[in-house]
Formats: sequence, C-alpha cells, structure tokens
Amino acid sequence: MSTTISRTALVTGGSRGIGAAVALRLAQDGTDVAITYVAGERAAQDVVRKIEAVGRRALAVRMDAADPESVTSAVATAADAFGRLDVLVNNAGIGVLGPVEALTLAEVDRVLAVNVRAVFLASQAAAAVLEDGGRIISTGSALTRYTGGPGCSLYAMSKSALTGLTKALAREVGDRGITVNLIHPGAVDTDMNPADGPNAEPQRANTAIGRFGRPEEVAALVSFLAGDEGAYMTGAELVMDGGHAA
Repeated sequence: MSTTISRTALVTGGSRGIGAAVALRLAQDGTDVAITYVAGERAAQDVVRKIEAVGRRALAVRMDAADPESVTSAVATAADAFGRLDVLVNNAGIGVLGPVEALTLAEVDRVLAVNVRAVFLASQAAAAVLEDGGRIISTGSALTRYTGGPGCSLYAMSKSALTGLTKALAREVGDRGITVNLIHPGAVDTDMNPADGPNAEPQRANTAIGRFGRPEEVAALVSFLAGDEGAYMTGAELVMDGGHAA
C-alpha cells in the first residue's frame, strides 16, 4: 500500500468506544476517516471534529446495520466522498445476552443481521471498491475463545461466524494484496461495558493481568493491521483479552 497517497477508511460504529478510538488512531496515522453511527449524532460529530483537528478529512454517515441498503450505501458514500477506499473496519455490533430458552426470534434475527449479515454486506461492497493492497478488519469477540458464562450463546455464535468469513474472504481477495483479519477483544472499558460497572469485577478477575483493556489498545492493533507492516498478515484471528483464555 502506497504511503504517498492519502489513505481513506470507513469505521462502522465509530461514534464511541472502540470504534471512536480506532477512527482517531487511523486519523493520527494519516488516514482520512468516515465513521458510521445509528444514534447519537452529537457523539459522531465530536469524533469528526477530533479527526479534523489532526488534519484529516472526516465524515459521519448514519447507518442502521440491520438495514442491508443502509450498510451498502454507507460504503458507497465513504468511497465517493473521499474518492477511494483503502480500509474497512467492521466494528458496529450489538450484544443480546440471556438464557437461550428466553431469547426471542426477533432478538435472534437482529443480532445476526447486525453482527453477521452487515459485516458480510459491508465487506462485499468494500471488496468491489477497495484499492489494491486494501484492508478489511473486523471486530469479533474473545467469547469465541472461552465461555463467558450463561447467556452468551447468541452473541458468541454471531461473532464466531466472522471467523469463516475472514478466512474465506482472505483467500478470495488476496490476489489483489487485500488483507482480511479479525480481532477478538476481551473486556474493554467502554460505556457498554465500563470497568467500574456492576459486572466488571468478575471479568477483571478472570484476566491474567487483572484489568480491563483500553479502546486505544485495540486501536493500536487495528493500526498495525491497516498499515504497511501488517501487509503479510491475512486470514488471521488475533485475541486481545488480557489473558482471559490463557
């Protein structure tokens, strides 16, 4: 991937948490970044301002990951706005936890639509417009590597599906120098799972290093995969869980 042309990226779910940290890190690396959000336009615009503050172009696009047309449109909007697309980060996702017998069909359908179908559709749309040497990076979950406890079946299943997509797609687009990788974060301190929240202590205790991860740490791994030094890594699953599964 050339370092003389401004690279561009689309980060889904980039208005908060891991996605916002990824968007800012890519901008600090010299990348123009579009982010998507489904709610919280103010938070999305705040991320846009932070990206612009480091001298990069930025764009916030509303995208409902459960809506196929919205997903493909977001990819097209980012590529059109920047004139090219080099990196897709599939970060948007939802978690519905509960006893398997209590989950409704509507909950199952929505989780699979957002966590699986949207990732496939965004990757499909991106594969058609990505520059040679581009990157597709998805956010999975360390729950695919260990049992987090009762109630995780649906979420873990949805994130496990990304393994097959990552490996097969890496083969399919590899001849263009495009890499496809999957990051499995463990407990990361975000507003959805705060390190001082009511469920934090068991998660912290189960790590080898005794703490939650930081969004910026996940963003650093994305930065590596998106950069020149990550060009030979593809079809890989990278677990970043503080040693929970060690």
